Amino acid sequence: MTSVQISLNSIDKVKTFVNTISEYDFDFDIISGRYVIDAKSIMGIFSLDLSKPINLSIHTDDADEVLKKIDEYLVK
Repeated sequence: MTSVQISLNSIDKVKTFVNTISEYDFDFDIISGRYVIDAKSIMGIFSLDLSKPINLSIHTDDADEVLKKIDEYLVK
């Protein structure tokens, strides 16, 4: 499992992010405070406070390809 921080501070970013990660068969979770949301759920993501970075857990042993695809959302 790999954990990174992402920023999804606009509606378009949320939509393109969900479309990108939906191409993969493994699970993605977003952790914000005490909430754990399926990152492939647009409605779930919109239920969170998106004004600050959120944690993304990628449930796979080889996340390199995914991290390259979602690079624009990563907090550096």
